[in-house]
Amino acid sequence: MTTQSSLLSQVEAGVAWITLNRTAQRNALDIPTLKNLHALLDGFNADPMVRVVVLTGSGRSFCAGADLAEWAEAEARGALESYGWTETAHALMSRLYSLDKPTIAAINGTAVGAGMDLTLCCDLRIAGQSARFKAGYTSMAYSPDAGASWHLPRLIGTEQAKRLLFLDELWGADRALAAGLVSEVCADEQLLGAAGELAARLAVGPTFAFAQTKKLMREGAQRSLPEQLQAELAAGLLCGRSEDGAEALRAAMEKRSAQFVGK
Repeated sequence: MTTQSSLLSQVEAGVAWITLNRTAQRNALDIPTLKNLHALLDGFNADPMVRVVVLTGSGRSFCAGADLAEWAEAEARGALESYGWTETAHALMSRLYSLDKPTIAAINGTAVGAGMDLTLCCDLRIAGQSARFKAGYTSMAYSPDAGASWHLPRLIGTEQAKRLLFLDELWGADRALAAGLVSEVCADEQLLGAAGELAARLAVGPTFAFAQTKKLMREGAQRSLPEQLQAELAAGLLCGRSEDGAEALRAAMEKRSAQFVGK
């Protein structure tokens, strides 16, 4: 395991684990943490040994959102609009959302504001029973600023998104599951094990095909169906020419399980 400022990271069996590690601040996101996390994601995306990324938090919170102490300091010196948190957070959210590798959020405890938004940028979300979700914006007389207004309507529908954002309700794990905000809820002590099992399944899969699938889904909302079908054709040709594509065909002909290498 390596330590990088406020983050812990390790790679094992193709799975990169990133743990937010500002326990005293409930893993709140200051600018150095945002930048370090962005750099970690860049590195893992380029590392062929990494097939999946799992993001979780240390202690009793996943992430409390923006670091309000840093926010208050910026306001005190008259730099609230220029100190760079929002731009840095936006760059991170875009990097996480566009990562080629599959991503899993293992959500322990509270995920508030930008902390919730981090989970929304991941492909899959598993919550411990103690997980709590709160947008946290309107209670501060603020509008969403890290992607919630884009992700939430797509994940849970417009009305549920407005309820969560307008009323700033605190949703427990079961409410989040019922709304479609997460795909699985488990006991807190089983959270990392469940995330690890899911990550292991993805890590032995056809990573190149996963990347093409993610790209198709990201870009599909801006296309007509005929345009999307053309994009699927192009992506399918790339997959068919990949090492994994050739291995999948051989394995099917030989009636055995495929051994994918992620290329």
